[in-house]
Amino acid sequence: MLRFGPGVTAVMDGRGPATAAAVWHGPTPGPAPVPVRGRALRRYALAGGVLLAVLAFLAWQRLPTVAVRSVSVQAPEAGPGCGETADVVAVVRTNGRPGTLAYRWVRSDGSSSGRLEERVERGRDEVRLHLLWTFRGRGTLPARAELRIESPGLHTAAAGFVYRCP
Repeated sequence: MLRFGPGVTAVMDGRGPATAAAVWHGPTPGPAPVPVRGRALRRYALAGGVLLAVLAFLAWQRLPTVAVRSVSVQAPEAGPGCGETADVVAVVRTNGRPGTLAYRWVRSDGSSSGRLEERVERGRDEVRLHLLWTFRGRGTLPARAELRIESPGLHTAAAGFVYRCP
C-alpha cells in the first residue's frame, strides 16, 4: 500500500500511479465533448412536428367555430291567399362545425323577429330557418322577407312574394 499526500492511500494494482492520482484529484479530464446540435435537432424535429400536428388537430376539433358559407331565402312562388300563412325558408350552408347562429327576420311591413339563435351540431352543414308570415284582409300587398345573420359574421338574403286577396 502506498500513500500519496496526507490521508490518501492507493493500491498499486499494476495500472500505475495514474490510478493513485485519480483517487486524489478525481479522474483526469479528457477532451471536452463537442455538442452535435444538428444531429440532436434532427432527432427531435420529427417528434416535435408530430406533436404540433396532433395539438392543432385537437384544437380544430374542440373549438366551436361554425362559419357561414352561403345564405339563400326562398318564398312561395304563388304568394298566400286570403287569411293564409306564407312559409319563407332560409337555407344556411355552414362548414359543418358546431356553434350557434344568431339571426333575425325583418319583414317589409316594418316588423322584426328580434334576435333568434339556432344551435348547429357538428357535421351539420345545412340549416333551414323558417319564417311563418300570416296575412289577413282584402287587397294586394307585395311582401319581402329578409334574413340577417348577425353571428358568426354578417350575412343577408331576402325573397319576395305577393299577397293577393280579392
